[in-house]
Amino acid sequence: MKSIVAGIVAHVDAGKTTLSEGMLFEAGELRKLGRVDNGDAFLDPEDLEKQRGITIFSHMAKLKFNNLDLTLLDTPGHADFASQTEQVLSVLDYAVLVVSATDGVTGYTRTLWNLLQTYQVPTFIFVNKMDTITANANQSLIQLQQELSEGCLAFDKLDLETIAMQDDQALEEYMSTDSLSDLTIQKLIQQRQIFPVYFGAALKQQGIVELLTGMEKWTLEMETKREFGARVFKISHDTKGERLTWLRLTGGQLKVKDLIVGDQKANQLRTYSENKFSVVSEVVAGQVVAVPGLTATYPGQGIGDKSDTVAPLIQPVLNYSVNLNDNDLQKVLTALRQLEDEDPLLNVIWQSESQEIQIQIMGNMQLEIIQQILMERFNLEVTFDKGSIVYKETVTKSIEGVGHFEPLRHYAEAHLLIEPLPRGSGIKLALDCPQEVLSINWQHQVLANLQSKPQLGVLTGSLLTDVQITLVTGRASNVHTVGGDFREATWRALRQGLMMLKAQDGLALLEPWYQFTLVVGKDQVGRAINDIQRMDGKFNLESETNDQTMVTITGKAPIAEMQDYAQTVNGYTHGQGSLECIFSGYQVAHNTSEVIDGLQYDPVADVSNTPDSVFCAHGAGYPVKWDQVPEMAHVAYRYPIA
Repeated sequence: MKSIVAGIVAHVDAGKTTLSEGMLFEAGELRKLGRVDNGDAFLDPEDLEKQRGITIFSHMAKLKFNNLDLTLLDTPGHADFASQTEQVLSVLDYAVLVVSATDGVTGYTRTLWNLLQTYQVPTFIFVNKMDTITANANQSLIQLQQELSEGCLAFDKLDLETIAMQDDQALEEYMSTDSLSDLTIQKLIQQRQIFPVYFGAALKQQGIVELLTGMEKWTLEMETKREFGARVFKISHDTKGERLTWLRLTGGQLKVKDLIVGDQKANQLRTYSENKFSVVSEVVAGQVVAVPGLTATYPGQGIGDKSDTVAPLIQPVLNYSVNLNDNDLQKVLTALRQLEDEDPLLNVIWQSESQEIQIQIMGNMQLEIIQQILMERFNLEVTFDKGSIVYKETVTKSIEGVGHFEPLRHYAEAHLLIEPLPRGSGIKLALDCPQEVLSINWQHQVLANLQSKPQLGVLTGSLLTDVQITLVTGRASNVHTVGGDFREATWRALRQGLMMLKAQDGLALLEPWYQFTLVVGKDQVGRAINDIQRMDGKFNLESETNDQTMVTITGKAPIAEMQDYAQTVNGYTHGQGSLECIFSGYQVAHNTSEVIDGLQYDPVADVSNTPDSVFCAHGAGYPVKWDQVPEMAHVAYRYPIA
């Protein structure tokens, strides 16, 4: 049988889980169809999911349809749980993107489409809810082609000429034979040049057999290697609290007792179909397996011949303080660490100075779920203070930063070239230092030290991002240098460079922005536009909606200004309007001075991230302020200060 792993992705309420249930039913895996709104959906087994009627965690199920052996990975539809979806994308052969015929291509649909493009996942599209009065297949197809790709083509009746027009070689084949081979079409789908579109109504089991038949015919199995390789796409805990590592094998095979990470072995292999599992002795390339008991794994990790995936594109943007409410601090911290292990969009921060726990998350829905899980799984009742924004910092100019560390019998000097990168790049590290100047061992120490802890900016103490850091020169002593010396010199060099840029107005504070879709009545457009302008947002008037009385406004705005706006919209539209907000990345803060003044961060007083250096004279080390380091440095600058 053809073995495929496919993920089901969609905007919330598009009918994604209903479609998954329908596929399992048609394949004979379910005797009775569940309903999300009834709380008995097979793929929403968690109590929280039953209560809220949404998918919160990614779930796995298996089915066989004719000659297709399909592993389904159902993913959350709410934007606050996008990390669960993004984790899954890295291990998929194909995705099924579910689009509601009544809602069309929403803001979050575009976000999912961009993620699918980033991870290069071939995609089938299922337009759901075609049984509604306003549904129109032709209009839906036109919107898909305009908003997503011209390669979105209806596959209910194959138009070979239109398919051939998407690729030069395919067109040549069609012109010479007046046909296209199945393999040509399969490869066009696999290469993301065309995207088969199917129409139906999952709740009424309409169009599901056609979708399954299409997936059976038009998919290709993943090419596997003989060498063992695997990708971690999820961490969870079973009902007994045991940690599970979910893997997709990309090569070779995995047997019980095989080493996986370091000295940790696969003491058991589980294949799941939702919350039920079977214990197997071996899995092979292409299969998905859960391994209990591993502690050194994390989502996105590559094992064997696979490398780690890039850092998730979606990052938490809101910061909350945890109120313990008489609970034991260590118990709360331990529980949150377990949830952090499962969800990359939850960052847990322990502030040792203030003895305070902070969490960074995506939004209010995620916060409510965390609160419920802490109560139901750990019997911990906590509350949260009102959230603040997670800012980041970057550079707008280049500088060579210098760090010198020379207390008695120690010696190291590092020079780092700090340069700006495009938005969303993160921190990139490089070496451009001759080995005769600094041995490769010390050079690797510098890179390792830059990666060993979060690097902070000097405006507000927020995380540094979108920066290229290159080691360009330095010096070590044959007698006095030890590993810890370059740790100190490296960290000080980066901070010293940032302080130099601060003096030159070469830094920028970044804040997260929403991409929003706002629907209001025609007579409320003026109010909405005034609000958006007051929030320093940017907007476009898109179109009237189907009922001709409502208007859609799209745009972007700072999360700091718009995060509570949904309640305002509900008020002035009397419940008729709607606001959909999706994280769209970081931009320069609209109120930089106000934020910096409010946070009152002193980079020189941050002793664990000092920009100052230590030199030695007369047998004793002494501190040198960051602005005096350039004239004291022992090694000449590669890029002299202008």
